[in-house]
Amino acid sequence: MVPEPLKINITSLRDMAKPTHGYRITTVDSVIIRGNEVLLQKRSFGMFKNSWVLPGGRVESEEDTWGACVREAKEETGLEVRIIRMVGFYDDPRRDPEKHAVSMAFLCRPVGGRLRKSSEATEIGWFPLDGLPDRMGFDHARIIADTGKLMKRHD
Repeated sequence: MVPEPLKINITSLRDMAKPTHGYRITTVDSVIIRGNEVLLQKRSFGMFKNSWVLPGGRVESEEDTWGACVREAKEETGLEVRIIRMVGFYDDPRRDPEKHAVSMAFLCRPVGGRLRKSSEATEIGWFPLDGLPDRMGFDHARIIADTGKLMKRHD
């Protein structure tokens, strides 16, 4: 006996995209460093619209977090990156009021590609680690500060 195909309509797709029915999603943040600068993008949607954020996003079901970090960096910035190390695991429930995500942040260096903004951003640019924009989204200022401390310890 062949099972009935799953019937999906726009309402059920919206339900599937909601904050995971009480569970938290896994995301990655790419802390792309060039010298003493970090790459940020101005978000074009959502609760943190017009805030500066790190490139990043959800981990897809068939990938690990390291692969997701490299993929998200390429999709959102056009850059190919090499992961240097994990910066940390960020799980404060208030860090992402929309999707309640937990995130793994990775220190990355650009190794190729061509910088460009994606549809998720209105602007993209390099900022000094000690001169971030006033309007930062999520907990990304904390992640960048943690990255700076990590870099000083390993210089």
